[in-house]
Amino acid sequence: MVRFASVGLRYAGPAGAGGDRSGPEVLHDLSFILPTGSFHWLLGPSGAGKSSLLRLMQLALRPSRGEVEVLGVPLSRVRRGALPGLRRRIGVVYQDFRLLPHLPVFDNLALPLRIAGRAEPQIRADVQEMLRWVGLESKAGTLPAALSGGEQQRVAIARAVVMRPALLVADEPTGNLDIAQARRVLALLQEMHRLGTTVVVATHAEALVQEHPAPALRLAEGRLVAHG
Repeated sequence: MVRFASVGLRYAGPAGAGGDRSGPEVLHDLSFILPTGSFHWLLGPSGAGKSSLLRLMQLALRPSRGEVEVLGVPLSRVRRGALPGLRRRIGVVYQDFRLLPHLPVFDNLALPLRIAGRAEPQIRADVQEMLRWVGLESKAGTLPAALSGGEQQRVAIARAVVMRPALLVADEPTGNLDIAQARRVLALLQEMHRLGTTVVVATHAEALVQEHPAPALRLAEGRLVAHG
């Protein structure tokens, strides 16, 4: 599902106009494989490179060196025009939710389906199914600002999986939640794993990791220091 081979990543430095990546390397020589249908924690202190690693997995970045393969496709060979189709097979959950504040819950979930050109009757059925799954059927017409943090995160998860992704990556999805809400969010992510989705969850919540043991990628200063 995901393969990294000797991957390094640099961001543009102060003089990095025109796409020149002249800044310091933030990820160094990462090599690992995530099997299809697996669940992995992504662990490490702030600044270890977890978000950068997830951005490579979700095809928001290309590596500066090495090879990243996602969904069986090596990024070094993929044409730019093929990237949108690949990205639609990857769900992303963010710590800060990233819901569109002017749209009610239903339309936040419907947006990726509409972008993909789905028919409205199918969109309605899919969105209603997702709202039932996250326990928010009664909130379909509610704006995000009127929801609790835990409810907003459940909407964000529903939006990430409404396209039935093969790969789901979550960047600190429980970081802004109390422990009860965090457990509920984690239960949804684990349910996606049980349904066959490959799931990667970055977290600082060591208590959740201890409650739910699973293989882990552990980063320190941009290097992979543990895998398993």
